[in-house]
Amino acid sequence: MQEAQLWHKERNGVRCELCARKCFIAKDKFGYCLVRKNVDNKLYTTNFGKIQDISFDAVEKRPLFHFFPASTNMSLTIPGDNFPTTDITQLYKDRKQEATVGKDYTPENIVSMAEDKGVFGISFSAAEPFMQFEFAYRVAKLSHRSNIKNILVTNGFTTEEAVKKIAKFIDAVVINLKASLDPEFYSKFLDVHDVRPIYDIIKQFKKQRVHIEITNTIVPQVGDNTDQCKKVAEWINAEIGSEFPVHIMQFHYDPKLADIPMTPVSTLERCIEVTNNAGIRYVYIGGVPKHEMQNTICYNCREPLVIREGSKVKKVHLSKDRCPNCGLRINMIVE
Repeated sequence: MQEAQLWHKERNGVRCELCARKCFIAKDKFGYCLVRKNVDNKLYTTNFGKIQDISFDAVEKRPLFHFFPASTNMSLTIPGDNFPTTDITQLYKDRKQEATVGKDYTPENIVSMAEDKGVFGISFSAAEPFMQFEFAYRVAKLSHRSNIKNILVTNGFTTEEAVKKIAKFIDAVVINLKASLDPEFYSKFLDVHDVRPIYDIIKQFKKQRVHIEITNTIVPQVGDNTDQCKKVAEWINAEIGSEFPVHIMQFHYDPKLADIPMTPVSTLERCIEVTNNAGIRYVYIGGVPKHEMQNTICYNCREPLVIREGSKVKKVHLSKDRCPNCGLRINMIVE
């Protein structure tokens, strides 16, 4: 175990300040994530360096469409989550083993592997990278010294203090929203009773000048309200900007929602339409192979700029970060 960051002592225990749950943790108990534990009234992380899987794949799989297109990144799958991985009525003991399973690595191991493979970046993904904050922080700090980019794929339910601390070493973030941030959905299925911290985190990443892309997983029957989708898109346009990419994602099987089918493409297309109408200039579809809404088109002259098939880039037609036809600057990092 490693002593954790972002916590303070309180009477009869400690208060974790890593995620927006801000758990009070009594002695010898775990926080909600089951990876941060009070040991003698000090907070420790129990999953430091635990990695469930390492893969090398296209950055588009994160999904990042406007950040070094067609580049290869090293993706780390880490244990630990601050959203329930089983039904929230079950005892948390069922999650303890899966929260710390994985092989052991040091930050130096990870960066050395990335250097040997010649990848442009390292991404911290499933389940929730902030739940392995201390390890991610050290890896990101080391990799920047080697000019390797760092990517976080997060649910956004963390604290502004955590973002401020790590942001100087993070180059891009994918913030995964569910059901258009519908408060009822988050309360019922994710045990989150206030979604406002997620809005604050998106704004904080922008303030820290981190490249942002947002996904919105549309969950049929229980989280596919187009008015709510429009509301979120209008907020993104007003608070973040019209040029930040939004990915409308298809829902796939989830054991917590076993009776919910895959999202119909027609539903996704309606959500894309309302997101576009809210002023978002780059809206993509996720999980639907060969759909035309996977391509990047210049919103000024309609010139095709990046052609994709799933997570594979077929063609890049850019003049650095500008449309080669009309000269418009595109919000895309290419060098």
